[in-house]
Amino acid sequence: MRTELNVTGMTCGHCRSSVEQALLAVPGVQRASVDLQAQTAVIEGRAGLEALLAAVREAGYGASPLV
Repeated sequence: MRTELNVTGMTCGHCRSSVEQALLAVPGVQRASVDLQAQTAVIEGRAGLEALLAAVREAGYGASPLV
């Protein structure tokens, strides 16, 4: 399953890395790729949307489903 998110508040490579690590820590996530320029994240795996959103928010960034 592939999930795409808008991520707000990232300003540097450290931010990108923090979001990526937060997503990878969610049970069921196999891969997470965060694009700093586009302010998006692409997640592969069987994690639920709410768990992914919560992980990004707990890391200190905004998140919403990419439409």
